[in-house]
Amino acid sequence: MPRALNIGSGVAGPATAMFLARAGWDVEIFEANPRPEPYEGLFLNVATNGLAVLEQLGLRDRLDGHRSPRMVMWSSTGAQLGVVPNGPAREPERGSLVVRRGLLHAVLGQGAAESGIPISYDSRLVSIEETEDAVRATFADGRVATGDILIGCDGVRSVARAWIDPHAPSPRYSGLIGLGGFCRVEGLAPTPDTQHMVFGRRSFFGYLVRDDGTVYWFANVTAPEGDRDDDWISRLRELHADDPYPVPQILAAQQEPVGAYPIHDLVGVRHWSRGRVVAVGDAVHATSPSAGQGSSLALEDAVTLARCLRDLDGHEAAFAEYQRLRQPRAERIVRYARAINAQKRVTKSRVGIAIRDAMMPRFLAKASDDTRNDWLYNHRVDWERVDNPR
Repeated sequence: MPRALNIGSGVAGPATAMFLARAGWDVEIFEANPRPEPYEGLFLNVATNGLAVLEQLGLRDRLDGHRSPRMVMWSSTGAQLGVVPNGPAREPERGSLVVRRGLLHAVLGQGAAESGIPISYDSRLVSIEETEDAVRATFADGRVATGDILIGCDGVRSVARAWIDPHAPSPRYSGLIGLGGFCRVEGLAPTPDTQHMVFGRRSFFGYLVRDDGTVYWFANVTAPEGDRDDDWISRLRELHADDPYPVPQILAAQQEPVGAYPIHDLVGVRHWSRGRVVAVGDAVHATSPSAGQGSSLALEDAVTLARCLRDLDGHEAAFAEYQRLRQPRAERIVRYARAINAQKRVTKSRVGIAIRDAMMPRFLAKASDDTRNDWLYNHRVDWERVDNPR
């Protein structure tokens, strides 16, 4: 039985492992962090295409999330700019789902455990060695694992990518800091099937309200790389003080510490594999959250790579075909997200903001029926189809 070492237990690691286990592989997952809590971290969008992969894994119905087939855009004066589909146009029943990141990881981890796939936590990869017939991973605590292949699902700072191609491009800072949290605002009604996005005067803000009254919110603050603030909530309250209801009220209600992270993306990695080592997900094509596709691209990678390893002769042929199939779509989405980020960065004058707010309703007037972005959501890789994956 061939053996795979999967580095990382976020999204791509467990998903790839489960598909490979179905194909008769022995797989073990190694995660650098301690065992996670189901509700740690912030939240993310699992798009229609990602939900389709989870459905094939039998995990779709385990996600407790907020259905979000539509996004309502608002100006800094409280004027509605338009409504954008978060899924295929005119098909709200196939819209995307917003879930807590920790819960998605927990569901995938549980699925892997039920498939008999072990996960070793506190296992930080430090080096990779390849021989003629095996690959060996060494971890920070001195442990060593050997397999037929190693799959780097280890994120934007991937050790596997650095081993595959030491000259690969570095992650690129977007100019935005991502922040977010959870709170409750008295009198703020649930937002079924909807997220709200506000182009604030000095920062971009998004929120939704679950049926139980819990507010999920985020902000994208324009800031230089390396900007650190020990009191982000005070800064956000100042940035959004003049924005429309309920943005200031949400920030006033926030009690827990605010999660903050610089947003990077990655595109143009020429080599996704070398010998017995391959990289997937953010390790080779990280996208900003603005496209709502990061986790879904990782899930697409997982099923595509596993199909290639199942259906093609030898890992090198499988890795090459996997990159050929995935790279054009993944990098198109990274660039699409960059274009959205450009609208979020607050570098415009008051006149520029006024022009944007005047023009955007024209562009968004028919967005709810516009199918030009359906390519984002309708991509499907069918695990049951047995041939050269397409």
